Amino acid sequence: MHAARPMVTDDARVVDPKACQLESWTQHNRGNDEFWALPACNFSGNLELAIGTGHTRSPDTRSTTDMVVQGKTLFRQLEENDWGWGLVIGGTRHDDRGLGRIANDYYAYVPATFSFRDDRMLVHANLGWLRDGELRTQRGTWGIGSEWQLTPSTWLIGETFSQQGGRPFYQLGVRRWLIQDRVQIDATYGSRFGYDGSQERWFSIGLRLLSLPFLP
Repeated sequence: MHAARPMVTDDARVVDPKACQLESWTQHNRGNDEFWALPACNFSGNLELAIGTGHTRSPDTRSTTDMVVQGKTLFRQLEENDWGWGLVIGGTRHDDRGLGRIANDYYAYVPATFSFRDDRMLVHANLGWLRDGELRTQRGTWGIGSEWQLTPSTWLIGETFSQQGGRPFYQLGVRRWLIQDRVQIDATYGSRFGYDGSQERWFSIGLRLLSLPFLP
């Protein structure tokens, strides 16, 4: 599940028609660091296509590279003080050079978003399915998140989600527009419920760029 940075729980929105965006971030986990770039474009008006890559580096020089391909469409457009929903289908290719193996994950989920207080509060819910290529297992996924507008350019976000089984994860962060609707930065802290502060925690910093419509 991937939403507008920095949330993992997705929203029922797509990039503006004929426009593109670039989401990039770095995430520090216990034992490794991740670097991601995920561009996406909306060519037809209601189909957002994303193709991106991520690189994970560990202190022991072991590294993995991921490639993500994803499509997203909406069946009900989100309106102010209303709700919307859609469908996301995608796949991730994991290339673990240290172990010399490649695994492909496939996923699908339904994102729904509910708007309150004239879009100053948003609640997101996801329900989906994941096929883990490495473990050769299938499982359900879910996420619940919300965004609260603190100022015209600053948002507070919080979420809880489960993609790997076991206890769910949580994440808290701040998102701020440097140029409204065009350039955004964010920072988050996350961990897993029931673990101490060091075992499963992560920190992330991200940058999101959105274009004006320019595609033919």
